Amino acid sequence: MAVAVSTKTAWKLQEITAHSSNVSSLVLGKSSGRLLATGGHDCRVNIWSVNKPNCIMSLTGHTTPIESLQINMNEELIVAGSQSGSIRVWDLEAAKILRTLLGHKANICSLDFHPFGSFVASGSLDTNIKLWDVRRKGCVFRFKGHTEAVRCLRFSPDGKWLASAADDHTVKLWDLAAGKIMFEFTGHTGPVNIVEFHPNEYLLASGSNDRTVRFWDLEKFQVVSCIEEEATPVRCVLFNPDGCCLYSGFQDSLRVYGWEPERCFDVVLVNWGKVADLSICNNQLIGVSFAQSTVSSFVVDLGRVTKSGSIPHGLIKDDEPLVPPTPTGSSLRRIYDRPSASCNKPQRVKHNSESERRSPSSEDDRDEKESKAEIQNQEDYKEIFQPKNAICRTPPRNSEPFPAPPEDEPVAAKEAVKPSQAADVQTPLPKQELVPRPPIASSTPLTRTEPSVIPAARNEPIGLKASDFLPAVKNQSQTELVDEEAMSQIRKGHETMCVVLTSRHKNLDTVRSVWNTSDIKNSVDSAVAINDLSVVVDLLNIVNQKASLWKLDLCTIVLPQIEKLLQSKYESYVQTGCTSLKLILQRFLPLITDILAAPPSVGVDISREERLQKCKLCYKQLKNISNIVKNKSGLSGRHGSAFRELHLLMAVLE
Repeated sequence: MAVAVSTKTAWKLQEITAHSSNVSSLVLGKSSGRLLATGGHDCRVNIWSVNKPNCIMSLTGHTTPIESLQINMNEELIVAGSQSGSIRVWDLEAAKILRTLLGHKANICSLDFHPFGSFVASGSLDTNIKLWDVRRKGCVFRFKGHTEAVRCLRFSPDGKWLASAADDHTVKLWDLAAGKIMFEFTGHTGPVNIVEFHPNEYLLASGSNDRTVRFWDLEKFQVVSCIEEEATPVRCVLFNPDGCCLYSGFQDSLRVYGWEPERCFDVVLVNWGKVADLSICNNQLIGVSFAQSTVSSFVVDLGRVTKSGSIPHGLIKDDEPLVPPTPTGSSLRRIYDRPSASCNKPQRVKHNSESERRSPSSEDDRDEKESKAEIQNQEDYKEIFQPKNAICRTPPRNSEPFPAPPEDEPVAAKEAVKPSQAADVQTPLPKQELVPRPPIASSTPLTRTEPSVIPAARNEPIGLKASDFLPAVKNQSQTELVDEEAMSQIRKGHETMCVVLTSRHKNLDTVRSVWNTSDIKNSVDSAVAINDLSVVVDLLNIVNQKASLWKLDLCTIVLPQIEKLLQSKYESYVQTGCTSLKLILQRFLPLITDILAAPPSVGVDISREERLQKCKLCYKQLKNISNIVKNKSGLSGRHGSAFRELHLLMAVLE
């Protein structure tokens, strides 16, 4: 019987409910491409096999939400960092806690395993990078240089260097043996989210919120090329295993880049939303994303993706097979020298003095006793982590590529749960059937309540149902509605909404006219006088983009409004308030504290007295806001991270 060959390029593989609360981080294993780890606000780390519905193992021990995860190259160890700054390493094969590492003072934002030695690197919101020896249970070295949160860490393929990307718009390259910075790459105009080494050449790629991907030459320490897209922030990048191209994950799309010369080989539309991690297996690219408590996995067939050549930038046509990529020529740069034995010979790295090293303590032993690995699925656990053939470390029965969906399905599924007719593909169950599953870390039933914070981006209205806007159907079998009846229900309240939006538009016009005829201070005064926070938010979103507009006078007016925004139930209001407050703290807090601490001047200085009064007013307002920030710093997710960063900046007020 002939088997139909699918020509699909990208499709949704599966959606699972990964935790009993919101998912906060996830990572794919890079060796097999089939191992998935998720961290949640329930303080658990759950281990999954991609395209299987049940959790293999649940790791406990952390007491705050998981912020960062990483799996080592052999997929034997996993490390998880939490909001409190603690790090835990588990042995997946032995199903037990291996190490607890303490030392960071804030969220763990990034982690990476050394490719050969038993070292782990961690980057934190406290701006420090620490290198840990897992065997000796201590911090080997601390790298200081970034001024904001370290978002990504990557060891070089030869294990000699460490690259770091941070919110301070920079990428830094560190020499592990010398224990110092080699070079700082500048050029990005926004926070850098991701950094990745070329698998063979002395080349580094970085992706940023400024919507650019930059390639850096590690011999000449200069930019090779910069690719800018009118897309969304770059969330993750991954080189093809042979180094012929770079895959870049954007919102709902995958782009394939070359760098000499800079060009985009292909664009693939994938409805994965904000993709969080990428991995390659069996000539397929696996992408994973998360939203609230669910995790979705997607597949892109790399055999149908243009990876090189002169094919112009554009979308892939499903009805035309692609020619295999031309083999890459000889490298233009140096090749990494990898050691012949991977783990037998210890890697040479710079160490701190003995007094700075941390020795094991009884507190650590107690933490490790409280940490445990709960095996949820014994069969999958034995199949993946205890294979009969000890030499083969990848899941034995998962070597075949994931089958594509039937031709009549869309390229990338847009619905959360959709039946699939493809052979051997696990069909996601409806959400009501997912609650009693083993992977849920808590047996408490999930109740759907209106959130205390309304997210800025959401797929459905908060507290509203589509059925509320449609006339009641007496006969349940009657499925069709008369168009006039449906439209009459939809029109209800339309005029009221139009009045609200028209009023807001007039208010913004008023503020704009004041700005044009006067200055920024008077326009902010007029926005505050309108007594509509939405107008204040719109104005602050503009002012925040240009720091030079901020003056001490403006701070005295804006700070009371920031206090209101931070307590708002709207996520977008809170975000704007946090951005404005961070800007004020960075630019004016040192000035305010210096002026208040200065001795009184001799004689009469009216301008100095006025400045002193403004500083006193700002200081009083900041003290009030600091209490709100302190109370909210214990929140989880993006809000908690923002408030904890603000709390660190406001520490001088305490």
